[in-house]
Amino acid sequence: MKIFARGEKTRIAAIQQLLTSQNAEWVTIDELEQIPAHLDVFDLIFDLAFDEQDQLTLIHYAPLKGKLVLVSAVKKSLAQAVSEYAKPVDCVLVGINALPTFIERNLLEISLYKTNDQPQIEKLLSSMEVAFAVVKDRVGMATPRVVCMIINEACYTLQEGTATIHDIDVSMKLGTNYPMGPFEWANLIGISNVYEVLESVYTDTHDERYKICPLLKRQYLLNEPFNL
Repeated sequence: MKIFARGEKTRIAAIQQLLTSQNAEWVTIDELEQIPAHLDVFDLIFDLAFDEQDQLTLIHYAPLKGKLVLVSAVKKSLAQAVSEYAKPVDCVLVGINALPTFIERNLLEISLYKTNDQPQIEKLLSSMEVAFAVVKDRVGMATPRVVCMIINEACYTLQEGTATIHDIDVSMKLGTNYPMGPFEWANLIGISNVYEVLESVYTDTHDERYKICPLLKRQYLLNEPFNL
């Protein structure tokens, strides 16, 4: 199997770890590097920078008839990306939750552009021994929505002076059995990613639960992680 992957090295490494059972030949490039021609030679394509550059990359992937293309689609739904592209999409387009810390889970979270592609995708991922869950094609998918909302609520708690970062992180780990506290998790996901997911979901839903806390916005504008 020949696999092409584009994105940050750490996220590509996580995808490769997920597919260790495959005897695969990998061609990988940095998220900013140009996508090569002749993508039709690959059996499988991953684009982990799709969220930020969907229109630039769909030009390359859309014409690949029947080719399975898995893209990071958390900050924008596949339907929205294709609608803005405004041209036919012949590839089998699948969204994945490829934010940092989420690929490393035992379950890959995916969304579908065309629901009738589901049997084909399920058959392939099962044959590759990849555990997965199909979620609705919505901005924020499922897990990122929940985790980013919790981080946002933790920011409100900190901003109000109710508890310290340390106390909030420890309480969440002990009280809810979360693998990480919200501030520790925010730093690992990346403040910009957390902010942009919340911004996208709030724009899409206008649900007050996703309205960004001023403290989180400040960290985003300063481009600084939380001081744990």
